[in-house]
Amino acid sequence: MAEHVPNAEHPAYPVGLRLAGRRVVVIGGGQVAQRRLPALVAAGADVTLISPSATPSVEAMAESGEITWTRRRYEDGDIADAWYALVATSDADANARASAEAERTKTWCVRSDDADAATAWTPATGRSDGVTVAVLTGRDPRRSAAVRDAIVEGLRDGTLAAPHHRSRAPFVALVGGGPGDPDLITVRGRRLLAEADVVIADRLGPRDLLDELPPHVEVIDAAKIPYGRFMAQEAINNALIEHAKAGKAVVRLKGGDPYVFGRGMEEAQALAEAGIPYTVVPGISSSISVPSAAGIPVTHRGVAHEFTVVSGHVAPDDPRSLVDWKSLARLRGTLVILMGVDKIGAIAEALIAHGKAPETPLALVQEGTTAAQRRVDATLATVAETVRAEDVRPPAVIVIGDVVAVGPRK
Repeated sequence: MAEHVPNAEHPAYPVGLRLAGRRVVVIGGGQVAQRRLPALVAAGADVTLISPSATPSVEAMAESGEITWTRRRYEDGDIADAWYALVATSDADANARASAEAERTKTWCVRSDDADAATAWTPATGRSDGVTVAVLTGRDPRRSAAVRDAIVEGLRDGTLAAPHHRSRAPFVALVGGGPGDPDLITVRGRRLLAEADVVIADRLGPRDLLDELPPHVEVIDAAKIPYGRFMAQEAINNALIEHAKAGKAVVRLKGGDPYVFGRGMEEAQALAEAGIPYTVVPGISSSISVPSAAGIPVTHRGVAHEFTVVSGHVAPDDPRSLVDWKSLARLRGTLVILMGVDKIGAIAEALIAHGKAPETPLALVQEGTTAAQRRVDATLATVAETVRAEDVRPPAVIVIGDVVAVGPRK
C-alpha cells in the first residue's frame, strides 16, 4: 500500500464525530489538554489521559472520574483501539511516535505541535441553543476563533436569524425586555425574539427591537387587544394560548422583568392550565437599572444598606393598597416606587405623616435608559408641585432617599 502523503492544497473535510462511549486517547496533560478535555467529556467520550503530570484542572477531572489518567509518558501501543487521539506534549519525539502509531492504526489524530503532520484538525467551536458552530481556516486559528465568535454571538443575540424549520410543539416565552434601551434585553431574550412567529408586546417593552423582526412575524400590541367580555389581562392570556395552539412560537415581550409588577405569573398560570409549555426569561428591572442610568445608586456604603421596591399604582388611602406605608416611612434605606407618578403627592403626604422627613431628597426618572430620559429632582415636601410644574409623565421611576444626593447628576 502506498504511504499516505498529506496534501496541504486540499481542504479538510468537515465532519461531526459521535464519540459517546468510544475510546479517546489524550497524550499530554498541559494547557492544550485542559482546553480540549471538557468538550470531549461533554461528548460522552471514554477518555484516557497519558501523561506523567497534569494541570490542576486536568487533575481534578481525573479525581472526579470524568477521565482515566495513566501517570506515565507515552509508550507504543497506547493508541490501540482508540477512535480519536489528541497529541499535545512538549516532547517532540513522543509526539512524532504517537502520531506515527495513529497513522498505522488508522486513528484520526490531532497534533498541537505540527498541524501539517496531523490527520485531523480541531475547529474553533461554539454552541448556542442546540447549534454547534465549528470553524476551520487552515493554519489561522485566530481567524477561526474570530469567525466562530461572530457567528455564535449573532445566534445568541438574535442578529443572525436562524429560525427552526421543522415542526415545533406549541411554545410561549415570557420575555423581560428590560427598561427600554434595546441593548439591555438579555441575550436569550433577543434570540427568542428573533425566532418568534408572534410577538405580543407591551407599551413599555423595548419597541426598537420590533423593527428588526422579519416581515412574516405578527406583532400584536397588548394595549390594543380587543377586550370583548374579558378583562385586559384575560384577553392577553387568551391570545397567548390561541397562537400557541396554532403551532406558533410566541413571545410575550414585557418591559422590565416579567415577575416584577409584570403579571407574568398570571400568564404562566394560564398557560399551565391550558397545557402550553412556556419559559420565563428574566429581564433587567427598571427599579434598579433606571436609577443607575440616572446616576443614582440604590445602595451606597455609609448611606443606604437596603432598598425597597413598591408599586404606587394605588394611593395609600385606597382600600386595595397592600403596601405598609407606615413601616416604609421608618426605613432608613432607599425607597423605589414604580407606577406612582400620578399618586406621588398622596404617597409623599403619607410618608411624611408617618414620620419621614419632608426634606428627604427624591428624584423622578422619566423614560429611563431611552433617548428621552430625563431626571427631575425634588423633596417629599415639594414633589407634588414639582411634578405639575415639570409635567412629569409616566413611565417614571421614583427614588426616595439620601442616595439621590450621592454622586454627580447624569
